[in-house]
Amino acid sequence: MSLGPMDALTPTLAARPAVALDVEYPDSDGQPMSDNTTQFRWIVTIKEGLESLFRDRADVFVAGDLLWYAVEGQPKIRTAPDAMVVIGRPKGERGSYMQWLEDGVAPQVVFEVHSPGNRMSDAVRRFRFYEHYGVEEYYHYDPDRGELTGWLRGDSGLEEIESIAGFTSPRLGVRFEPGDGPDSLKIYRPDGRPFLTYLELESLWLAERQRADQERQRADQEQLRADRLAAKLREMGIELD
Repeated sequence: MSLGPMDALTPTLAARPAVALDVEYPDSDGQPMSDNTTQFRWIVTIKEGLESLFRDRADVFVAGDLLWYAVEGQPKIRTAPDAMVVIGRPKGERGSYMQWLEDGVAPQVVFEVHSPGNRMSDAVRRFRFYEHYGVEEYYHYDPDRGELTGWLRGDSGLEEIESIAGFTSPRLGVRFEPGDGPDSLKIYRPDGRPFLTYLELESLWLAERQRADQERQRADQEQLRADRLAAKLREMGIELD
């Protein structure tokens, strides 16, 4: 959620300053992950949906609210996207994402979920950070207004997506359908399945288990009737092959 001072955005990976051996890169910035339950629910839903989407890709790292340090030796140059996807880096546990230890690979896709506590100045600094340090796709969702905004990297930097409804992410393959009101965004996987909350997933699982139990009970009843019929026929002297 936090962002380092924008006057620290000048250094680049191509020309790093000499690195002090005692530089510390904290795993926490002391800021809360979210400001309210709606924001938290969306952060978790998006992050876990992305995690599930790439569950079979060993070379895709997905994280939520993880500090991303962009430049070695400059711990103030950091931000913590609500969700980020790094294609080309292995899965695994991390206390933070230090780009110079990840072959210099920047997160290609980031998501931010708006909260009432967000200030315009923070949003501007965050946008400038993502644009400066190589993010290819940036999506910002305001659940209270039901507004989704997206940017793609173009010749002049991050350029706003003019029509986001029905837009498919080039990197992720997911499709966005913002809906008509608050809290109405739908995100669809390439196979058409939507991103769901844990409770929605559990409800689907329980419904599927109930259907499986009913099918098993019907099969057991059919087998019982068949066994009774076979026994009756044998009593009548009729043998079945």
